[in-house]
Amino acid sequence: MKIVTWNINGIRTFKGGIKQVFDSLDADIICVQETKVTRDLLDERTAIVEGYNSYFSFSRGRSGYSGVGTYCKDNATPFAAEEGLTGLLTSNHEGNIGCYGDQREFSSEELKLLDNEGRAVLTQHTVLCEEQPETLTVVNVYCPRADPEKPERKQFKMHFYKLLQDRAEAILKSGSHVIILGDVNTSHRPMDHCDPDDIDDFEEHPGRKWLDSLLVNGSKDKEGEQEDDDDDGDSLTSTNPTRSGKFVDTFRHFHPTRSKAFTCWNTMTGARQTNYGTRIDYIFADQLFFTKQFMAADIMPEVEGSDHCPVWGHLRCQVLSSSKPPPLCSRHLPEFAGRQQKLSHFLVKVDQDQPSSQTIRKTLPASQEAGETRENLNPKGTSTTTGKKRTLVVEPHVPKLKKIKTIKTAPKPQGSLLAFFKPRCTPVDSPVIQCEKGQEGNQVPPSQALKAGPDVPIIKSLYTEDSQGVCMGNKVLAPGSNVDTVTSLNKGNSEALALDPSLDPVCPMKGASLGGFWKTVLRGPPPPPPCKAHGEPCVLRTVKKAGPNMGKQFFVCNRPQGHASNPEARCNFFSWVDKGKH
Repeated sequence: MKIVTWNINGIRTFKGGIKQVFDSLDADIICVQETKVTRDLLDERTAIVEGYNSYFSFSRGRSGYSGVGTYCKDNATPFAAEEGLTGLLTSNHEGNIGCYGDQREFSSEELKLLDNEGRAVLTQHTVLCEEQPETLTVVNVYCPRADPEKPERKQFKMHFYKLLQDRAEAILKSGSHVIILGDVNTSHRPMDHCDPDDIDDFEEHPGRKWLDSLLVNGSKDKEGEQEDDDDDGDSLTSTNPTRSGKFVDTFRHFHPTRSKAFTCWNTMTGARQTNYGTRIDYIFADQLFFTKQFMAADIMPEVEGSDHCPVWGHLRCQVLSSSKPPPLCSRHLPEFAGRQQKLSHFLVKVDQDQPSSQTIRKTLPASQEAGETRENLNPKGTSTTTGKKRTLVVEPHVPKLKKIKTIKTAPKPQGSLLAFFKPRCTPVDSPVIQCEKGQEGNQVPPSQALKAGPDVPIIKSLYTEDSQGVCMGNKVLAPGSNVDTVTSLNKGNSEALALDPSLDPVCPMKGASLGGFWKTVLRGPPPPPPCKAHGEPCVLRTVKKAGPNMGKQFFVCNRPQGHASNPEARCNFFSWVDKGKH
């Protein structure tokens, strides 16, 4: 029998198909974490995989978040399956596992929240151990991460650990063997962390103390007591009797001295290239079952596709298949079983304790005052809900019986995108006098400008590009230029437009020097400086973390993240981008 656990960081990211990936793992039971799929987004291709039966736990609060799934080959079909650790998510008692332990330490609200994020699926199998059928319960978990910026998540994580241990020990006490596997989100020993020197009080971490209480080899080994890498499982009988844990870290038992055996890396910084990671994915088995049945356990860092790698365990026992899958199996879901769903399945149950939409609407800040809102919805002179028609305002000189014709004006033509990037122009103090109607193509001489009178329209067609000159078509006049100069330039513009109609008659920047114009508008990223250690061009990054520096850009070494002693890893070069210089 072979079992595999893998945090896949999104189940819909398998480009080659789920079946192809699972077949390559060649395991009877495959437990995946961080599926990032909710019940409404679960499709048939993901839920119904040929040759496998699947069991899911979904996040109830957030979409695309958390979630776990267990895939069993058809020859390893469980006879019972359950979602969650508390028992609150079980819709019926048929096919459930039970054995919830003492939950009096938690309130009902805490228990509900602990199972609300879709972090556990349990399957119960019949295994043949030395020709004797025995029960094995596989607990697939995705433990919470403690966010340093959210202290309440640290408490949530420790509560989840406590609930997980109580449930596993209760099942173990009932007579079933237990395997806990998945992403535990805590590295146990310093050798399980790429850079433990940067962590204060490594052994005092609450999560590591919990692992000490869970594992048989939990407490720190004394110097000289570590077994060799090729020791077998019989050495467990000589362990320190003061250790109270009931489970074994299978990988660390078979490889007690192997360092840099990591299962998770920060792919955003390229840390996998330098193996700068942590070991937070485990297969824990109860001591008796491990001693008799486990033959080997290891990690698979060569398997890519996620920021985690798979972990596998090989057992002597043979798993027996149930005649039919339990009710939690995805094949029994109405959307995949071909049964017509009830109308109630499409309706959401509203919690009476939640505030109503009217209450929420009143508490949310509004962009307008109530009076302004009413006025905008029902301005004066318009129709109202009382049924009164809008009255037309008629000018006094218009006869009452004469209808006013409304003239539909043509829509304003859409301007070009280039017009939004042109330099803002300002009117020139010296006006240009347009000729009278019928005298097209001629300019009024400046001597007649003052005598033109009110009948001659004046247009302000001269615009300044900046304080240094006046934009006249594709010409710029220096300050102090007279109107004669302006007139001659206008004439030149007319000739230029006749030769090249693509020129803008006001300020024809297109066709003149578009390349230089766009360079002034779109400057592009600043040139990267070389890092001091390697002399290689740096990479530009942007701060995405909320705070005073959010949105700011900086340069760092382009090499992947790694330990400070690794010459191939990233150096400590850092430089903020000075926007004033770029």
